Amino acid sequence: MTTNIEKRASGLGVEVRADSDKRTLVGYAAKFDRLADIGGYFQEKIAPGAFADAIAGDIRALVDHDAGRVIGRTKSGTLRLAEDGTGLRVEIDVPDTSDGNDLWVLVKRGDISGMSFGFRVTKETWDETGDTPVRTIHKLELHEVSAVAWPAYEDTTIGLRSLEAARAEGGAAKDAAEKRASDAAAAARRVAEKRAAMEQRIRGIRQDAT
Repeated sequence: MTTNIEKRASGLGVEVRADSDKRTLVGYAAKFDRLADIGGYFQEKIAPGAFADAIAGDIRALVDHDAGRVIGRTKSGTLRLAEDGTGLRVEIDVPDTSDGNDLWVLVKRGDISGMSFGFRVTKETWDETGDTPVRTIHKLELHEVSAVAWPAYEDTTIGLRSLEAARAEGGAAKDAAEKRASDAAAAARRVAEKRAAMEQRIRGIRQDAT
């Protein structure tokens, strides 16, 4: 399990929708079961259900992960998040602010076309049977979603630390299993030795009796 915030972004496409006085950005911050290369070190995918609990929190929508550039919030209803069969669906009612107006123009022009999210993994598995390790994220804490200019994967070091931790845990589990097997074999030998000694004594008693 990781303890730091990670960020993932992708060019999954952001739509603009204008309805009377409301301007809304619509897109996916993540899609399920899509393998993504993380810095060439490992691959990663998000399992369905990963966001189910996370979206119940008070989440902010930001511009480029900048906490000083808030453009929506779930608590106020200006940010709406939903996990559907595709992934994490995001709807942001863009505010009439400098950041909001600039973002609206840039998305309409196609200059900004990516969405991203900041998160902390709470449940994951690693598969190293192939040439490249594959990380599957099953559960996470969602901290924010962002409209981003550069849809690239970030924070590979945190994922790599998680991989090393998983390997260490796996090694410890293997050592423990080998110790249990060794202890069991030693116990079986002791039982066999006691049984053999007892059988020898019984044979000796029988011989004396004859």
